[in-house]
Amino acid sequence: MKFFIDTANLDQIRQAQELGILDGVTTNPSLMAKEGISGDAAVKGHYVAICEIVDGDVSAEVISTDYEGMIAEGKILADLHPNIVVKVPAIVDGIKAIRWFTDHGIRTNCTLIFSAGQALLAAKAGASYVSPFVGRLDDISSDGLHLIEKIRAIYDNYDFGTEILAASVRHTMHIIECAEIGADIMTGPLSAIVGLMKHPLTDSGLKQFLADHAKANN
Repeated sequence: MKFFIDTANLDQIRQAQELGILDGVTTNPSLMAKEGISGDAAVKGHYVAICEIVDGDVSAEVISTDYEGMIAEGKILADLHPNIVVKVPAIVDGIKAIRWFTDHGIRTNCTLIFSAGQALLAAKAGASYVSPFVGRLDDISSDGLHLIEKIRAIYDNYDFGTEILAASVRHTMHIIECAEIGADIMTGPLSAIVGLMKHPLTDSGLKQFLADHAKANN
C-alpha cells in the first residue's frame, strides 16, 4: 500500500517525508484555505513547494466545473511540475476532461467518488487514480469500506490500471481496513499515519528493556 498525506501544511509534509514512507500528497481548495493560501499565484507556488519536498505524486485540484475550464486549468497545473496529477471531480464534464487528459498524456485523480458507478466510468476514461471518500460516507451512516471492496472487485474483474486511492481516511483502523481490502493507496492526516506505530505493549516493553539495561550497567 502506498501512503499519501492529505494536507497543504508544509511542516506536516516534511515530517511525513522524513519518516521515509511517504509516496505522495493530496490536497484541495479547503486544505489550502486552512493554511491561509489564497490567490491563484500563491496556490500554484504552494503546489510547487509541495513537489519540492516529496518525491511522489501531488494531486492538484481544478476549480472549474465545466469541460473547457477543467482542460485549461489542468494543462496549467500539469505544467507546474512533473509530479503533478490533475484532480478532477466525478461529474459528467469531469469524466470528459479525464478522457482528454488521458489522451494527451496528463495523469488524473478523479475525486469525490461516492459510488462504484462513478469509479467505473473514471477508470473507463483512463483516470490514474480514483478517490472514494471513506470517512464522508461513514459520516452519513453509509459504508465507505464496502465501496472500496466493490471498486476493487470491479477493477480486478476487468484489469483496470486505475489505482484506488482511499480518501477521507480519519484514523488508523481506516488505514488497516483499507489495506486488508486491497486499496492501492491511502491518504489521510499525519496523525493517522503516525498512529499506526502506537501500541501500549511497545511502550511498556521498551520501558522495561531500558530499566533492565540500566540495572545491569550500574
